[in-house]
Amino acid sequence: MPDNYDSIDKALNIESSIVETEPAEIRKPPIPIEKTDIKKDYEYTRANLYSLIEKGQEAINGIMELAGESASPRAYEVAGQLIKSVADTTDKLADLQKKLKDLEEDSVKQTTNNVTNNALFVGSTSELSKLLKQGFLNNNKSQDA
Repeated sequence: MPDNYDSIDKALNIESSIVETEPAEIRKPPIPIEKTDIKKDYEYTRANLYSLIEKGQEAINGIMELAGESASPRAYEVAGQLIKSVADTTDKLADLQKKLKDLEEDSVKQTTNNVTNNALFVGSTSELSKLLKQGFLNNNKSQDA
C-alpha cells in the first residue's frame, strides 16, 4: 500500500486497503420489461440510494469532526463536497419516486381504451329548434307518438 495514504488513515483512525476486482458482467434485461421487473429495479435502486445517503451522513459527521479539530481549509472543502453529494443523492431518490409514478401512469394510459363519440349537427338554429320540438334529437319516444 502506498505511503501517501498513511496520514489520511491516521486522521480517520482507519486502516485502508486496496482491493482489485474484475468488472461485472453486464446483462441485458429480458424484453418486454414486466411490471415485476420495474418494481424490483425500483426497490433495488431505492435501497442503494438510502444506503448511499446514510454512508454519506456518516462521512460528513467524520469529516466535520476532523475539520473542527484540524481547522484545515481542505477538510472543510471536502466536507462541502460531501454535503453536496449527499444532497444530490437525496434529489435522485425524489426523482426515482417521480419516475416510478410516471411509469405507472403510462401503463394505466396504455391499458385504458377510451372511446369518444361526438355528435355533430350541421344546420341552422331554426332547423335545430324544429327538430327538438319534433323530438327527433332527444330520442324521446313519447314525443314521437
